[in-house]
Amino acid sequence: MLRKIVTINQDKCDGCGLCVPSCAEGAIRIINGKAVLAADNLCDGLGACLGECPRDAIHIEEREADGFDEAAVEKHLAAQGRPAPVHQHAPQAPAAAGHHGGGCPGSRAMSFAPPQAVASTPVGSRQSQLGQWPVQLHLVSTTAPYFQGADLLITADCVPIAYAGYHEDFLKGKAVVMGCPKLDDNNFYTQKLTELFSKSDIRSITVLRMEVPCCGGIGMAARQALAASGKQIPYSEVTIGIQGQIKG
Repeated sequence: MLRKIVTINQDKCDGCGLCVPSCAEGAIRIINGKAVLAADNLCDGLGACLGECPRDAIHIEEREADGFDEAAVEKHLAAQGRPAPVHQHAPQAPAAAGHHGGGCPGSRAMSFAPPQAVASTPVGSRQSQLGQWPVQLHLVSTTAPYFQGADLLITADCVPIAYAGYHEDFLKGKAVVMGCPKLDDNNFYTQKLTELFSKSDIRSITVLRMEVPCCGGIGMAARQALAASGKQIPYSEVTIGIQGQIKG
């Protein structure tokens, strides 16, 4: 069947092994000093391992491959003494507070107590700090005037949901682009950002990503694009926790 699946560039891979624990299905192993896909049917193609490779050796490709087989994953993990992951497309019980299930580390079901209620603010009374449209990386023009001389904010899609002060603390006064390296082609992001950095007089770059491993891909795309552009632009990266805290 034709489907999306992980591919590992053996020329780039240095065998560091950082990708191995990020794959809850155990689909990646180190053989002869290189990361390899153990079997096509063990890979769900979601790419939790993408943001963990410092050499950018792992990508998602679409090709003919055996379908993802949860039964094969369970048998494979059982042979290693590891519990089977719970995948999002399978029925699952609600997670207890703070409990992490299996599957992709960035999409495991969990729940936590909401913050204490504070005095209500009338709906619509807060001022949006968005100064442009569109914002999605697929849609923005790399020659749009609002990028000229701008401080650029590159935001992973989930950040504005997790971080309550996104508009005031990060977006205010900046141009912004958004994307999800888990659901989109990270190579496209790298190419689009390279073009943006090359064509626009960007003053600074701030990347906002979530703490989940697969979200590291958006920072990787930004760093690769900056290097490819040949420009020296001040760069910073901020990680947001899934409960809205700034992690670093």
